[in-house]
Amino acid sequence: MEKRKHFWNGRWGRLARVDIVLYEDAGRWIVEERTGGVEGRSVMAEFDHEDAALDRVRDLLAGTEDWREL
Repeated sequence: MEKRKHFWNGRWGRLARVDIVLYEDAGRWIVEERTGGVEGRSVMAEFDHEDAALDRVRDLLAGTEDWREL
């Protein structure tokens, strides 16, 4: 599995940090939404096409957070 993109909401701390990570694995695209840093809760969604995965990433990034690409 290869990490393609990683976004962070710019906040420190277990309760405030959110990461959005896009992975590609043999033609499958995986979007991970992780709250609470490395030890936090993670929700993953799989997609057959990159465009669908990128749409999900854009939906997650929409809003008031100050997202930064890592």
